[in-house]
Amino acid sequence: MTTFLTILTALDAILLTIAVLVQNPKGGGIDSTFGGNSANQVFGAAKSADFIEKATWYLAAGLFILCIVTALTVNHGAVGVIDDLVVPN
Repeated sequence: MTTFLTILTALDAILLTIAVLVQNPKGGGIDSTFGGNSANQVFGAAKSADFIEKATWYLAAGLFILCIVTALTVNHGAVGVIDDLVVPN
């Protein structure tokens, strides 16, 4: 289960990175390079940017939730360094 959640987290992180890079920073960016002109003709400039912004927020929220769920499902029975520590009297 932890492996599956880790793969989902990595996939979400990659998609989030792509969504952030595609966005328009202050009027210019990679959005126009990757089919921005054709996307503007179909959706309009505002709707294309709105979709990318919403996708970024959903991917960020998904990454946050996946990280918490993965941390909760990790085996808590593992012995750590602190557990073996001997405190002198």
